[in-house]
Amino acid sequence: MTILASGLALFFILHMIPFWGTGIKSTITIKIGAGPYKGLFALATLASFVLIVFGWQASEIEIFYDAPVWGRHATPLFVLFGILLFIASNAPTNIRRMLRHPQLIGVMLWGIGHLMSNGETRSVLLFGGMIVFSLAAIISSNKRDGDWIKRDIVPLSRDIITIVIGLVVFAALYYFHASFTGISILP
Repeated sequence: MTILASGLALFFILHMIPFWGTGIKSTITIKIGAGPYKGLFALATLASFVLIVFGWQASEIEIFYDAPVWGRHATPLFVLFGILLFIASNAPTNIRRMLRHPQLIGVMLWGIGHLMSNGETRSVLLFGGMIVFSLAAIISSNKRDGDWIKRDIVPLSRDIITIVIGLVVFAALYYFHASFTGISILP
């Protein structure tokens, strides 16, 4: 469980630098440049994911709570909406116009969905940790950025394209879930 917690801590620290450590980011960027900083940030983020995956796989399965029976049916819906919001955050969509932080809200939905059907300790640490991270990032972002200025309306076709891409990504993740988690969710 220590490896999983270390990966989550590294991910959290890295992604909170833009909010809590702007001086650190500025100092490093001035010394090595924006490109190398982004490269190091990407490598460190990849390292955090590697630690999370290996930590997840190495953790003993200990039940923290009994997930509700209906949770297994609700999880895919929450995950689907989480993926749609995550993808919409990186595209010019009306969803970005309606929600200030679609990516972080998507991560929260993904985490909440998984906690509905997974009650073991490693799930509480991983998914609960990502929910806490998302909440902290939303609060910190709002504090840093001030008032929200909504984006302009874009054609509905952009939302439709984003939704189709999200459905394809969801289907692929659903189908290959066992390949990267070791847990099959197919009936």
